[in-house]
Amino acid sequence: MKKTRSDRPTKPAGAAKTGSVGSAQRQLKVKVKFAHKRSTSSNQWLERHLNDPYVAAARTAGYRSRAAFKLIEIDDKYHFLKPGQIVLDLGAAPGGWSQIAAARTRADKPAASNPGQIVAIDYLAFDPIAGVEIVQLDFMDETAPGKLKSLMRSAQADVVLSDLAAPTTGHTRTDHLRIMGLAEAAIAFACEVLKPGGAFLSKVFQGGTEGDLLRILKQHFAVVRHIKPPASRAESAELYVLATGFRGPTT
Repeated sequence: MKKTRSDRPTKPAGAAKTGSVGSAQRQLKVKVKFAHKRSTSSNQWLERHLNDPYVAAARTAGYRSRAAFKLIEIDDKYHFLKPGQIVLDLGAAPGGWSQIAAARTRADKPAASNPGQIVAIDYLAFDPIAGVEIVQLDFMDETAPGKLKSLMRSAQADVVLSDLAAPTTGHTRTDHLRIMGLAEAAIAFACEVLKPGGAFLSKVFQGGTEGDLLRILKQHFAVVRHIKPPASRAESAELYVLATGFRGPTT
């Protein structure tokens, strides 16, 4: 039975268990220096970033980015990352999601029983992460899918993560179409490599076309959820879709 759900948690999960986000929320507000040298919008973004509790918590925890908490919060609720899994991370730089995936699949502990495998791809270079095989290549390059498949230790993956994003142009409609195009490419790839029962998590943006992606996902997955994790800024149009229970390749 097909299901579509909308989940908008109101309290931080994951890191909140250790108190790291809550502690960061109590820090003194940081003021932007040399504000006169930047535009108003740049100053607003920088001040918001410097005073973001998730940014501070990520720094304290040693995560590459605040995005790590988005994956923590989603997985803490839906538990799709498990020890021993093969996970592909698309658009991985600077590596926040790969860090969490490696820890939760035990890919960062190769000597442990049932270690996982993480293969990450991005056109940007980023520092090595324990348990993560990194491919520096544009996912939209025609050779990228084959390269990722060649690194997998078996023919099928358990989870495909996609935080793919295109460089912005400043034109809202164009930027939206670009990100949705990347999401469509990620879905097509996931349907090629996932094993039956597998999961797919992808960033999307509200803007009128995400409904088309949901229709595609519901054809291939048993459950599709729209999620706005607490770590995603409230004012952002960013959303995530989590599709679980992959039905297998269609004939």
